[in-house]
Amino acid sequence: MVNSNANALGIIFPNSYDTLVPELVTERLMASIPFASRYRLIDFMLSSMVNCGIDNISILVRKNYHSLMDHLGAGREWDLVRKKGGLNIVPPFAEKDVKVYNGRVDALASILSFLREQKEKYVVLADTNLAVNFDFNALIAAHVESGADVTVAYKEEPIPEAPLKARKENNVNLYYTLDLEDGRVKKIRINSKKTGVQNVSMNIYVVDRERLIDMVGVAFSNGYPYFERDILVPQLDKLNVRGFRFDGYVAHIDSIKSYFDENMKMLDDANVDALFGANPVYTKIRDDNPTRYIPGAKVTNIMAADGCVIEGEVEDSILFRGVKIAKGAKVKNCVLMQGTVVEAGADMEYIITDKNVTITADKELKGSDSFPFYISKYKTV
Repeated sequence: MVNSNANALGIIFPNSYDTLVPELVTERLMASIPFASRYRLIDFMLSSMVNCGIDNISILVRKNYHSLMDHLGAGREWDLVRKKGGLNIVPPFAEKDVKVYNGRVDALASILSFLREQKEKYVVLADTNLAVNFDFNALIAAHVESGADVTVAYKEEPIPEAPLKARKENNVNLYYTLDLEDGRVKKIRINSKKTGVQNVSMNIYVVDRERLIDMVGVAFSNGYPYFERDILVPQLDKLNVRGFRFDGYVAHIDSIKSYFDENMKMLDDANVDALFGANPVYTKIRDDNPTRYIPGAKVTNIMAADGCVIEGEVEDSILFRGVKIAKGAKVKNCVLMQGTVVEAGADMEYIITDKNVTITADKELKGSDSFPFYISKYKTV
């Protein structure tokens, strides 16, 4: 791991965008959604911070956080077991000032006393709906060089389809796009209706710690819950808000369809290299046997974690830890989470199974590329 001091502390909001993937967050939050056969979504943002020397990281959770706490533990896999700083998970009601929050202002207001006690000059803020290998040192360097009050990371791309659809169904702040002039953000559009390639915010920010404390204190005292809508948008003429363009690989998880699609992209070596090539991504260690391919098994283009046992036919699929495919079973274009068992003679295509699902013998399950079928935890079909 890189041990340089980034002079910044990290704050992660793990429940952001839970509403876009209701199937996957009934018993977990966005941050602990499994991805790419052995990782959780939080692994990417957490690893990116650690790789850049950020070793004081707080995770502000709202609900369904038990699986996240089990995954992270004390943070040993990320080298965050420390006497000072390290990993700090803040659940609701952990202290008298920590409540269930709505927006980032509410969340940050609950830890203002903590922020005042820290020594780092900068704070980086991030969500966990992205699988990305992000260079926070480059972001902080750009922030310092420009003299900005706030720097926001963005990517030039079309707005993902799922937030566009969700925008029409409910009135929530789903995404932000930026209008830039010489690198300065002149306008922040909330749930923009524009089409085509835009400067889509990644909801990753860096801001001076003392300034953040002041901004959050004022906004919270006025009853404003949202950082972008209630702090940045009204003060763009007063605050020097700069944009930082990110050109690397980003996987957006904002619907069950995008979850399926982004996992399936990991079957392309070029995408794997783009996501994992820059710096290592750390995750919880499990001591298990390597995947076993029993004589007679037929396997084509899969990503399989450790502990799997394959006797049947598997093609173009993502297998998480401990998946078992019995002899005579056929699995194609599927994402099978940890502990899934596919019994003999079962035939599956375009299926997502959550943890510990059992597909009994001779069942035929078919989804489609446009509508992959999801089976929830512990179900037997």
